[in-house]
Amino acid sequence: MAELTGMFKNFRWVLDLLDIGLVAFIIYRIFLLIKGTRAVQMLLGLAVVLLVYIAAQVGGLYTLHWVLDNFLSSIILVIVVIFQADIRRALIHVGRNPFFADLSYREESAVIEELSKAAGVMAARRIGALIVVERETGINDFLEVGVEIDAKVSSELIHSIFLTTSPIHDGALVVQDGRLKRAGCFLPLTQDTTVSRKFGTRHRAAIGLTELVDAVAIVVSEETGKVSVVVGGRLTRDLDPPTLKRVLTRLLEPRRVTAKKR
Repeated sequence: MAELTGMFKNFRWVLDLLDIGLVAFIIYRIFLLIKGTRAVQMLLGLAVVLLVYIAAQVGGLYTLHWVLDNFLSSIILVIVVIFQADIRRALIHVGRNPFFADLSYREESAVIEELSKAAGVMAARRIGALIVVERETGINDFLEVGVEIDAKVSSELIHSIFLTTSPIHDGALVVQDGRLKRAGCFLPLTQDTTVSRKFGTRHRAAIGLTELVDAVAIVVSEETGKVSVVVGGRLTRDLDPPTLKRVLTRLLEPRRVTAKKR
C-alpha cells in the first residue's frame, strides 16, 4: 500500500509539471500572437486598472474600489469584446493549414514569383496597387463590389489591371486558390487611430482587412514607389523584389521545407 501511495505521489508530480508546462506554453504563444499589436497596449491598460483597484482597496478609497470592482467582475466579457479580432486570429492560427493546399510546390513558387515580379515592375513605374492573397480564412464577406476575373496569376495581367487607364485599377486585386479571382474590390479601412496619416487609402485598406482575417496584402505606393507587405495589421515597408519574394515564401509556403526534403 505504501508503495502504491509513493507511486501515486510521483505520478502526481509528473502531472503537475505537465500542467504547469502546458499553461506556460499557452501564455507564451499568446504573447507571440499579440506581440507588436494593439492588444499589448490594451493589456497594459488593463494592468494599470488592476493596480489602481488594488491601491484603492489598500488605501480605503471605497467609491473608486466599488466602481472598479463592478468593472472587473465582468472582466471576461470585457476581454472578449476588446480582443475579439485577436481571439479570432489566434483560433485561426490554431487550425492553420497550408496555403495553396490544392497546388503543387512548383505552382506555388510560380505564383509567388509572378506576384513579386509584378510588384517590382509597378514600383519602378510608380503604379499604385493593392493585392490581397487569401490564406485559410475566407475574405469574401469583407469584399465590396469587384469584377470576376478567374485568371492565371501573371505579372503582365496584374500590371495591366493597375494601369490608370484600367476601370478597375482603384480597388484591390484578390488572389484565391492560386488564381486571380476578383479585381476592383473595396476593403474595410482600419479604425486604428495610431496609423500614420501619411498612409493613403490602399495602406489603410490593407491594414483594415488583415486586422480581421489572416490574409496577406501587398501594397505598392503610387507616391513613393515602395512596396509593403501587411499581415495581421502590421506593415513592413520598402521591400525590393528579392526580399518580397522571400517574405511571401515564408508567409504563403509553409510546406517549403518539407518539399525540399522530399
